[in-house]
Amino acid sequence: MLADRLRHRIARRGPIPFEEFMATCLYDEEAGYFAAGPLRSVAAGDFLTSPEVSPWFGRLVGRFALEEFRRLGRPAGFRIVDVGAGSGSLVRSLGEVVGADLAVHAVEASAAARARLVEVLGAGRVHRDLAALGSGFVGVVVANELLDNLPVAIAVRVPGGWEERWVGHDGDGFHLVAAPCRPEVAAWCERYAGVVPAGGIVEVQLAATAWLKDVLARLDRGALVVVDYGGTAVELAPRRLTGTLRTYRGHHLGPDPLTAPGETDITVDVDFGALATVAEEAGAHVELVTQAAFLEGLGLLDEIERLRRRERELAAAGEAMARLVVRDEVTNAETLLHPRGLGDFRVLVVRR
Repeated sequence: MLADRLRHRIARRGPIPFEEFMATCLYDEEAGYFAAGPLRSVAAGDFLTSPEVSPWFGRLVGRFALEEFRRLGRPAGFRIVDVGAGSGSLVRSLGEVVGADLAVHAVEASAAARARLVEVLGAGRVHRDLAALGSGFVGVVVANELLDNLPVAIAVRVPGGWEERWVGHDGDGFHLVAAPCRPEVAAWCERYAGVVPAGGIVEVQLAATAWLKDVLARLDRGALVVVDYGGTAVELAPRRLTGTLRTYRGHHLGPDPLTAPGETDITVDVDFGALATVAEEAGAHVELVTQAAFLEGLGLLDEIERLRRRERELAAAGEAMARLVVRDEVTNAETLLHPRGLGDFRVLVVRR
C-alpha cells in the first residue's frame, strides 16, 4: 500500500516535505491518485470540470484557438495541446469547432485517461508529459484545473520569517510537523504571498511557477490558457489563517489530506498573481479574468439565447422530449457562468 511505503520512507529519513508527500499521493506510478487510479473527472468519480459540465466550454476554447490561429497569420505547424486532458471532454468538444485542419494533442499523467484519449485523438497525439511540446512551439496550450493539483510546500508565517510544515508519522498516522524553512520556499513567500499575518498559511506553489516557466520556454508564438480556482495574493488573503489545502471525494469535500494516501484528490487554490508575475517577467502579454468573462467574450451568452429560442420553438411544436434536451443544454451552459461557482474561476491568458 502507498501509505505503508510513505510510512517506511519517513521511518528511514525522518519527516518529508509536504510537496513530496503530495506528489507521491497524486502521481506515484504504482498507486498515485491520478497516475494509477481510474478516471477521476467523470460523474462516477470524485469531481467534474467545466468540459464535463457542458460541451460549450470546449467549443468556446476551440473558438479561442481559431482566433489565435488567425491572429498569428495561420502558421504551419499550429497545434492545440490540452495539458491534464483527463476524460477527453475538452479535446472532444474543442475538436467539433477546429475540425481536422488543426492538430489537437493531449498531455495526461493518468494511464487510464490516456487510454481513453487515444480513442479520441489517436496514439500519436496523446503524451505523458510536456516534452511532447518540444521547443519553438506555435499554437495554444490549455491547462484546465491542472495547477491546483501540482505539489505545494506549506509555509507558516512566524516572528522573523517563515516555518515549514513537513509530514511525519507517529505510529498512529501521518501528521504535520514544524521544520525550518528552506531558502527557496521563503523566497517564494516573500516574492508572491503578499501580506500574511502571524500564523498565516501559504501553499507555496514552486511547482506551478516552474511549470509555467517550462511552458513559456517552449512557446514561441501563440497563447497559454490556464483555468482554475484561486486568485491573487490579495484575494487569497482572507483564507491565510486556515489555508486552502483540501481534498475531494465523491463530488464533496473529502477527508484530511494526510489520510488515505492515493485515494483522494488533494488540491489548493492557485495563486494567479504569482503566475501573472512570472509571465510578465518573461515578456509575455497577460490577461486575468473570470471564467464567466472569458466565455462571455467568446459568445456564450449569444449561444445560450439561441438555445432558448430553440427551446421555445420546440415547446410551441409540442416536442416535449426534444425541448427537455435543449433545456438541459441551456442549464449546463449557464452553470459555466455561475458567479458563486465555475463562473468565478480565474482564466489567465498569456500571449506571445
